[in-house]
Amino acid sequence: MRRAPRKIRTRRAAATGALLVLLASYLTGTALPAGAADTLLSQGRSATASSTENGGTPASAAVDGDNGTRWSSGFADPQWIRVDLGGTATVNRVVLRWESAYARAFTVQTSADATNWTTVHTTTNGNGGVQDLAVSGTGRYVRVHTTARATPYGVSLWEFQVYGTGGAPPPGGPIVRVAEFLAECPYSHRLPDDPIIFPGLPGASHMHSFFGSRVTNAHTDLDDLLGSTSTCSPSIDVSSYWVPTLYVNNAPVEPTGTTFYYLGEGVRDDIIARTQPLPLGLRIVAGNARATGPGDNTIARWSCLHAGHVGSSTNFVNCPTGTMLESYLDFPQCWNGRDLDSPDHKSHMAYPVAGACPASHPVPVPKLRQVLRYPVNGDPARFRLASGPGYTMHGDFFNAWPEAEMARRVNDCIRPIIKCGVNGRP
Repeated sequence: MRRAPRKIRTRRAAATGALLVLLASYLTGTALPAGAADTLLSQGRSATASSTENGGTPASAAVDGDNGTRWSSGFADPQWIRVDLGGTATVNRVVLRWESAYARAFTVQTSADATNWTTVHTTTNGNGGVQDLAVSGTGRYVRVHTTARATPYGVSLWEFQVYGTGGAPPPGGPIVRVAEFLAECPYSHRLPDDPIIFPGLPGASHMHSFFGSRVTNAHTDLDDLLGSTSTCSPSIDVSSYWVPTLYVNNAPVEPTGTTFYYLGEGVRDDIIARTQPLPLGLRIVAGNARATGPGDNTIARWSCLHAGHVGSSTNFVNCPTGTMLESYLDFPQCWNGRDLDSPDHKSHMAYPVAGACPASHPVPVPKLRQVLRYPVNGDPARFRLASGPGYTMHGDFFNAWPEAEMARRVNDCIRPIIKCGVNGRP
């Protein structure tokens, strides 16, 4: 084969060398930063805060790895949330996933003793959403200290994630743990009945959409549920779940996604370890059907599925095309140990405080989380609930799980902090 002239070969060699230099430069310039290989140190760690809005929004919810739970503060400035990494760590990245009640001004700080703080990041005009912050600091504790709220409410974080090296794993197990079993319970029927609030009075209630047991009406009692069939998977769950019907342009719309999670979260691990089964026949109402404004019902939330919970609110939100309107509601998980119901259908239950059940309600039970996904989006002015505006969302639960199956799931999934499916197994 005839070789190219030397001058051409020289130019080719030079071009090849330049290309290699450029390639090397490109690879160096686009390589993942050193922090990308670092460890998520904060998940599952102990967290504390200056205040909490209520028992359903503890500091621990911001470090549990669940974008459906959150910490929220009291309605005042300043506020703070801190996480204990368990040992001295080098911190190079902090990710803040704000709820719609975010902070415009805040600092990120590190400390060796939770008393003396060093500022490693300052934001003076934040826009909320997800903030991925490059920082450089060391310490056992990392704190977000907010000084200016963006809304009249407090400040609220879905997740507060700290990345780096060092620290120490939480005592008693790996960093990422989930205590859960669940039931998928599609829509069953619709009636203006409520066997908890208006027992024996058909038509006395606003319209409700029922899930689970197929027989629920104004006269339903425990025996009726135990003898019924169910829409749920697993079908052994013949409990009844119901919510006020959603209307869009005055036409009823039912959810196409209906998941009822049973969780061990919001309390310390030692409390989870002694969780008791939900007692057969327990009735609970969560949320506030009589709310007169968004601030009256902070337990019930609305967001947009597939939009990262952006715009989550106590009232309806405007979901973009391609997403669905999502409702989620956490029921209280501390029982007084005596009553299956109470005159207001709430006071026999309580939300945890500072990671523990209050002395008045000493029995921890699984937290029921109701997640409903409606096939609608767009202008929320078209939406209403049978009970009123979006902030009147509430849920009713009448427990009819077979006692042995409920006990097995608590023993196998909740107490050991294991994520189980609808069959109650990992």
